[in-house]
Amino acid sequence: MTKTDPGWRHEPSILHADMDSFFVSVELLERPDLVGTPVASAFDGERSVVSSASYEARKFGVRSAMPVARAKQLCPHIVLIPPDMAKYAAASKEIMQIFREFTPLVEPISVDEAFLDVAGSVRLFGQPVEIARQIRERVRERTGLPVSVGLAGSKFIAKLASQRAKPDGLLEIPPARTLEFLHPLPIGAMWGVGAATERALSGRAIHTVGDLAREPLESLRRIVGNASAEKLHSLANGRDVRSVNTSRVEKSVGHEETFAHDVSDPVLLERELLRLSAKIGERLRDKGFVARTLAIKVRWSSFETVTRSKTLADPTDATQRIYLTAKELFSEFGSAMRPVRLIGVRAEQLSLGGGASLALWDDDEQWRAVDHAVDEVREKFAGLGLQPARLLGGRGRVVDPRSLRTPDDLS
Repeated sequence: MTKTDPGWRHEPSILHADMDSFFVSVELLERPDLVGTPVASAFDGERSVVSSASYEARKFGVRSAMPVARAKQLCPHIVLIPPDMAKYAAASKEIMQIFREFTPLVEPISVDEAFLDVAGSVRLFGQPVEIARQIRERVRERTGLPVSVGLAGSKFIAKLASQRAKPDGLLEIPPARTLEFLHPLPIGAMWGVGAATERALSGRAIHTVGDLAREPLESLRRIVGNASAEKLHSLANGRDVRSVNTSRVEKSVGHEETFAHDVSDPVLLERELLRLSAKIGERLRDKGFVARTLAIKVRWSSFETVTRSKTLADPTDATQRIYLTAKELFSEFGSAMRPVRLIGVRAEQLSLGGGASLALWDDDEQWRAVDHAVDEVREKFAGLGLQPARLLGGRGRVVDPRSLRTPDDLS
């Protein structure tokens, strides 16, 4: 980047599309009687947390990740709707497909937000701001869901703009007005500024993004360290040359569940391992990945968290192989078993495989055949909810479901 390059495009062609109160908005499609009232997507349990809150609930201070008990204190008349992750996944898939109808340059950030580069779509759909309007209209028409869109010359400013556009709005920040928009904002609006960093900066009278931009880089290094100082100083001055990345490589796929009550029953725990393994296998096959390493995560009632992992002789995407490996790892705890608060399964060391083993003898061949048959039925009859017969019985309630892992959640 040259000294004269401001770090953003001369035309606003990067969009950040962010669904409004996504989980709640999906639920309200089936509960129109609750529109305009305080609603949260959450299980009603002592360990439950709010997954999503309507804007009416937010007026009372209710926020995502807040304990449900606290949400009830702030808003006693709030309506809680148990999360349905399969429903949200289906809605997310449809929304991302709508985005790709306008440009192939779509970078999903989570289940309910994405960056789009529409610079190459102008001839087909008009100016970027018109494309943003069309996207919002099409999402509303096809799904009934509201989406807020920020339009700018860089990803950082587009994301900030979408937050200012909420709820259900559109905000364009012309590149020439980037600093005018950016500098009055509080430093908490910056990417990478958490509570601790904000306190450290505020202690040096740095309260706005403009203050941060004007602070000498050497001074920032002493406050937040070299790496953070460089990044924050660039962003505060509007410099963000990152492009929309459509080839993001996932490093792992994980699912976990937190139980409403500590669980000691090994049969129930093994069933949960099977449920989580089925989700991972489905996702691996959907993305064309195989996993070389499988791991489990267990959090005891004491909040101590332990993990176990195993590297396979041949990478796999077979649900049964994932489950048997997870079960084997879980059995290693033996007499050390204690009541379980959380259990999770993760597939790691991913590579493209397409479901086919390179070995001369494929131990998972029959399992893969069953998986692929189930996948075909699931694809043909969306929402059918096929699952192993062992999972058809009662499950008990879980809270804070992590069954829908998105690229931004992976590590």
